[in-house]
Amino acid sequence: MRTRVKICGITSQRDAAAACSAGADAIGLVFYSRSPRHVSVELASTIALAVPPFVSRVALFKDASTEEVEAVLACVEIDLLQFHGSEDQAYCRSFGRPYIKALGLKGVADIAAAIADGERDYTEARALLLDGHAPGEAGGSGESLDWSSLARAAKPLILAGGLDPDNVRRAIELARPYAVDVSSGVEASPGIKDAAKINAFLREVAAAR
Repeated sequence: MRTRVKICGITSQRDAAAACSAGADAIGLVFYSRSPRHVSVELASTIALAVPPFVSRVALFKDASTEEVEAVLACVEIDLLQFHGSEDQAYCRSFGRPYIKALGLKGVADIAAAIADGERDYTEARALLLDGHAPGEAGGSGESLDWSSLARAAKPLILAGGLDPDNVRRAIELARPYAVDVSSGVEASPGIKDAAKINAFLREVAAAR
């Protein structure tokens, strides 16, 4: 099965175009104000409108108020929601949109149990995103997981945290995820993507066996 790719933390139309041209399946727009990749509703709207058909636009939130999420959805063309905080299933499904739930696994002693708990607590999530940050913290830290320790799951798993063109092929071959999610690993500086790194990342994903 082909491994899907999301390029997260897009902050400009130029970077969105680079991700789409390289063959990314999705781009991520961050609506968490403490992130260096945070975008305003106005900027996100212009980026989302420039994304071509068949590339998903994902909105990332961390413990946002209902009003904040609804304000984004009222103005920005979004296909999928991604929640990175302590949101429960009732909150995640309240927006009537498909969603994925991130699990911070740094320092978690029993990753298999954590994934099983995620499947139990978020039965309606389309996928679980496994990140290298600690539970309760924000993503985008660039910290990786022990990919060989990841357990199989009934839901699709998205691998994130510390991925870059040098290690993504190995990560896929060890963990066999449904998709991979990268942000800092394809950047020239925080929030600014590097088109050459994006292309290299996509080539390494395609080369994974």
